Order: sequence, then structure tokens, then C-alpha cells
Amino acid sequence: MSWRPQYRSSKFRNVYGKVANREHCFDGIPITKNVHDNHFCAVNARFLAIVTESAGGGSFLVIPLEQTGRIEPNYPKVCGHQGNVLDIKWNPFIDNIIASCSEDTSVRIWEIPEGGLKRNMTEALLELHGHSRRVGLVEWHPTTNNILFSAGYDYKVLIWNLDVGEPVKMIDCHTDVILCMSFNTDGSLLTTTCKDKKLRVIEPRSGRVLQEANCKNHRVNRVVFLGNMKRLLTTGVSRWNTRQIALWDQEDLSMPLIEEEIDGLSGLLFPFYDADTHMLYLAGKGDGNIRYYEISTEKPYLSYLMEFRSPAPQKGLGVMPKHGLDVSACEVFRFYKLVTLKGLIEPISMIVPRRSDSYQEDIYPMTPGTEPALTPDEWLGGINRGTTFPLPIPLLELPFHPALRAFPLPSLDPVLMSLKEGYKKSSKMVFKAPIKEKKSVVVNGIDLLENVPPRTENELLRMFFRQQDEIRRLKEELSQKDIRIRQLQLELKNLRNSPKNC
Repeated sequence: MSWRPQYRSSKFRNVYGKVANREHCFDGIPITKNVHDNHFCAVNARFLAIVTESAGGGSFLVIPLEQTGRIEPNYPKVCGHQGNVLDIKWNPFIDNIIASCSEDTSVRIWEIPEGGLKRNMTEALLELHGHSRRVGLVEWHPTTNNILFSAGYDYKVLIWNLDVGEPVKMIDCHTDVILCMSFNTDGSLLTTTCKDKKLRVIEPRSGRVLQEANCKNHRVNRVVFLGNMKRLLTTGVSRWNTRQIALWDQEDLSMPLIEEEIDGLSGLLFPFYDADTHMLYLAGKGDGNIRYYEISTEKPYLSYLMEFRSPAPQKGLGVMPKHGLDVSACEVFRFYKLVTLKGLIEPISMIVPRRSDSYQEDIYPMTPGTEPALTPDEWLGGINRGTTFPLPIPLLELPFHPALRAFPLPSLDPVLMSLKEGYKKSSKMVFKAPIKEKKSVVVNGIDLLENVPPRTENELLRMFFRQQDEIRRLKEELSQKDIRIRQLQLELKNLRNSPKNC
């Protein structure tokens, strides 16, 4: 029998990457040299944000997308953090709200004015303190407005309700630093990778670990949910120190469905998944290429399509949301590549070649839009928009599912939109910062506001001397009370020994 190459028909078989012209790039940006494994870049339909090098604290740039070309060295920055900024993420429902986290142990919420910054911004809308060590990751909930997740080097994941400006839940099932967080489509499940070499699927509202995999042979670094396929894809390193990807069933993490070695390079592999086209993109830190695959529910599950190549190494990649793509050019994905050596941000469009100029409905299905499906109180209560239950469902009243070892919650489907008619519509939602009063914030028995650590060396010294003064004052007060107690004891003894008055 003669050998024949495997052929698989696909509408995305000829997808190619197109680099923007130099005048449409962002040049002259001092991209951060921090070695933290993150993208240091976030993009939405209006703004591009990049973490930059700065002295005396952390800062990042926010540039309107139409303001391409060379950026002036004195361009205004967001510079309110006291430590290096480690992660930034745009609010998926409000275009001018961005969250940042830093080595100063804080998470901050910023409101970018219309048209971009005119001067340096130092005051945040909200300052969220609750972690005891630096915060490395922030993620917005995909279907609920004003719910933010943060993961710190204290091995904790905090869930913040920004309507009240406080943490409402602490997930403390991890035993080491959390490397990555990813949500499924409706936001009812959270998956994490950790330095303890474990992959976890968590129900975020209860903090219950539904599934756990001990990945000793495949040391996981990054994970991403594959839409509604009930699959997870992880990138990591094999026992032979080769870069590797693995596909998992989210309901059974005992063994991966497939494992595939990529190459022998050392840079971290970042996975990006497009649920609309079922395409997976793999980009290595320090690489110049981007591989892309098509995912299917049947074997072989993963089909290689092509590879975009570039000589310039990438430090990180920002991804444009679907409603910001150019559908007239059949653009299905867009990266913003950080080239540190050149101080350059380079847009890369992934395009499906089509001859027709009309709207291509087969490559642009209904996609999650800019309207949230739920309010924070609804999501925290466990209810679904349009559910038949008139009141919030307490977690303990839900039927126990023995196969999942958890209490299943109703599906929280995102609000979908068509890119044909509504992709240029902007959200009308406005973020209102809560008025915070000084009070205790107790999560899992720990008062987070009373246990906020010093964020700089000067704060540490001030706190130390303040505590020494307090200890000295208390010792003096204690000695004075001891003297007073002895005096009272002597007076009492004298009263007892004195003759009674008749």
C-alpha cells in the first residue's frame, strides 16, 4: 500500500499572518525588562496599554489605537504604583477601565479619560489591598460586571466585588505560586496552574477543587479553556526539558488525552484560543514565530495549520477582542507583539484569504459582546439570567453531583453579539467607584485590612519604629499599673488588720 499524506479539509487551512506597516506600529516605547512571565500588554477596541521601564515605582502607557507612529519620551504614564507593575487587564465591558497589579502588593483600578492621557495619572479610582505579597495576575470575570480575580505570591486568589471595593472570597487551595488563571466561556469554572506542578479545576464561588492533576511528567506553565468543548489545553515542559502541549478532559484530569512535543527551546509557550474559529495559537517568549492549529472534538483533536515567522523575538503579545477586528479584511485574530530590542509594538493580523468583499458569516459566528450577563450580586448568589428560580439559590440547596464531587450551578451564558451589525457599537456602561469607609474586611477568618503589609522599605522602617514606640509605651503603662496594684493590695491589707469601729 502506497503512503499518502494526511489531508484534512478546513476553511482555515490557508490563514496567514500580515504585519502592519511601520507607520501603523507604535515606536519608541521603553518596554519593561522585567523577567516576570507575563505579556505586559493589554489591548481593547480603543486603547493599547504597555508596561514600561520606570524608576521609583511601576508605570504603564495607555495609547489610543489611532495614535500610531513614534511615541514621545515624555508621553504621559499611569504611575501610581510603588513597585513594578506585573500585569494589566482591560475591563471587558467598559473600554476605559483597566486593572493593574504590582510588586507593592496592591491591585488598582484606573479610569482612562476620553482621548487618552494628557498628563501623568497617579490617583487610582480604587486601591485594593488584601494580598500579603506581590500580586502577579489579574483576570476579569468573562460574563459578570465588576468581578475581578487576583492571584498573589502569597498563594491566594482573591475575588473582588468592585461595586463595594472589597474582597468577597479567598481561594486558598494552592501550595505554591499561581502561574496562570483561565475561565470557561460562562465563567462558572476557573482553572489554574501552579508551581507545585498541579493543574486544578475550581468552582470559584465555593472555592471547591473539582478536579486536580499532578503533572510531574508534563510540568504545566500555562492553561486555557477551549470554549464549550469541555477541554483544557496546557503548555509546559516534558521530563526531557522539551516544550510540550497537552489536551485534557476538564471532568477527568487523571491522564491527558494527547501530549505533543513542540521543540527543544527554553522560552515559555503562551497559548491563545479563539472559540469562534476553534483555532489555537502558540507563541513562545523570545521566539519570532507563532504556530497555529485547529481544534476538534474528535481524534486527532489537534491539527497543525501553519506558522507565522518573524526574525524579531517577542517579549509578550496582546490580543484584540473580537469586536475590534476588521471584518471587511476577513481578519479573525490580531496580536500586538512587543519587540523589546526595538522599543516597538507591532500589530499582526491573522487573515482568512477570501475573494468576496461581503460579510463572511461562516468565519464570524455570534461572539461574546460588550454587555455583561449578570451583576456581581447575581453571580455571587449563584443564579443565572433567565433562570426559572425567582430567588438566588444558596449553594447548599443545590443538588450534589457525585460524579463531579461538587454542587453544579446553572450555566451563565454570555450575551452574544453579531460582528456584522454591532461590532462598532461601544458599551454605555460607566464604572462608579464605591465610597469606602474604614471597617474590617474578614475573609475566611482573616481581617485583610488589618493585615496589610508594608509595601516599601521606608514603610517597613516606619512601621518598625512605630511598633517599638508602642511597645515602650505599653511597658511603662504596665509598670505603673503594677505599682498601683501593690498600693491597693497594701491598703486592703491595712483595712483588714485595723480594729473594727464599734
